[in-house]
Amino acid sequence: MTAPTPTSSRISAPVRIGTGPIDIDDVVAVARHDAHVEIDADARAAVADSRAVVEALAADPAPHYGISTGFGALASTFIASEQRTQLQRSLVRSHAAGSGPEVEREVIRSLMLLRISTLLTGRTGIRLSTVDSYVAMLNAGITPIVREYGSLGCSGDLAPLAHCALALMGEGEVRDAFGVVMPAAEALAAAGIDAVVLAEKEGLALINGTDGMLGQLSLAIHDLRMLLTSADIAAGMSVEALLGTDAVFAADLQALRPQHGQALSASNLRSMLAGSPIVASHKPSTHTVVQDAYSLRCAPQVHGAARDTVDHAALVAGRELASAVDNPVVTIDGRVESNGNFHGAPVAYVLDFLAIVAADVASMSERRTDRMLDPARNHGLPAFLAHDAGVDSGLMIAQYTAAGIVSELKRLAVPSSVDSIPSSAMQEDHVSMGWAGARKLRTAIDGLTRVIAIEVMTAARALDLRAPLEPGDGSSAVLELVRAEIDGPGPDRFLSPEIEAVASLVRRGAVRDAAAERLGGLN
Repeated sequence: MTAPTPTSSRISAPVRIGTGPIDIDDVVAVARHDAHVEIDADARAAVADSRAVVEALAADPAPHYGISTGFGALASTFIASEQRTQLQRSLVRSHAAGSGPEVEREVIRSLMLLRISTLLTGRTGIRLSTVDSYVAMLNAGITPIVREYGSLGCSGDLAPLAHCALALMGEGEVRDAFGVVMPAAEALAAAGIDAVVLAEKEGLALINGTDGMLGQLSLAIHDLRMLLTSADIAAGMSVEALLGTDAVFAADLQALRPQHGQALSASNLRSMLAGSPIVASHKPSTHTVVQDAYSLRCAPQVHGAARDTVDHAALVAGRELASAVDNPVVTIDGRVESNGNFHGAPVAYVLDFLAIVAADVASMSERRTDRMLDPARNHGLPAFLAHDAGVDSGLMIAQYTAAGIVSELKRLAVPSSVDSIPSSAMQEDHVSMGWAGARKLRTAIDGLTRVIAIEVMTAARALDLRAPLEPGDGSSAVLELVRAEIDGPGPDRFLSPEIEAVASLVRRGAVRDAAAERLGGLN
């Protein structure tokens, strides 16, 4: 019997966390590549200092929210000291109320990392021993089972974070480093980690944050940056395949509209088309189209606007990654104050904005795919790029697949953040729905990946059919990559595995890397 292997091999350097922010690359390293987390000395000191403040207030006979009171609608109820451990335990148990399918491992690891980062700011009042145990659980590859539904995005991602806190207490279910489902107590014991008995304030500190939606935003930004470069590459291949012009991408024309992202995308397209024998073949006057269709000509404008939107989302994410989101918080001067920083609106808005971007970039990509399949518009290529049109259907139904995905992406582009359902007896009477926005964005990014893959697959076949004319260096590199996975033109065959194979190339950045390496870099 083959021994099980961990769900991810550790290939990243450790991520050190102090009182300051981590960045998106840190989130990716821990969430996807199992980088270990280490705690800086400054963070240890800050955590100890804020805990001393909480313990002093816990000894005070006057009530202090989150320390010696109930929560939410029960915030005015005083809790005696002998009941406070039970209060924290009850808080976590009751809030671990998720339902539905399991959330992906990388999402759970990202939210655990971001909660640890907040705890180490020294603004939450948690004990250092509790943070150490949380870090140990993450480093051991123990992943609490978190369910799809439960978060309203205010007060933060309560239910998802509560499932993680429950595991830290040795309750609930987890997956170990090998992906095996087991009771949390067993997984902790196997890793040599003692279950935590929570003290005053710690339940709130562990669950009151926007870490779930922020973790997913961080991963989405990372993925979209790669996908938007891949979209430029796909567009360049399609321009060649459709005998389009590179003249519209000239730097001086792009500079007339000084949008930053547009300039980057246009530069990528110029690189893709530079020196292309196909482009050169119709430059004199043999090709009579005066202007290419918008899906070709306006690719830098759309892809560039998408890049600028991702940059805006990254700005918001950077601020969130530097935040200490909890309620109440321990201030720098030692006060413990209630606040509203747990509201997910800043993150929720950009999550929705990125879903719009994914839908629109995919929509333009699908239009280029359709154009390559239409003999009335593809300038001499066979209908549907079929081997024997009529007998063979070629890539006809691959376009159906892309169209179906794009239609779904348009539905997913409807904002979650415009909705709000009051909760907690109207105490929490406006919520962000940011978690829902993050979940649909993950689906949208998967859809965009597949639509770009179908365009790449279609353009690759179209370029093969342009032989003996050869594409430029960037397209040639991608064509070689694709042909190593799937065959070129020929009689109809089972298409689904080929779409999945090219989608895998796009998803893991291989399409981007192949073109960038051949061209000496891309934006």
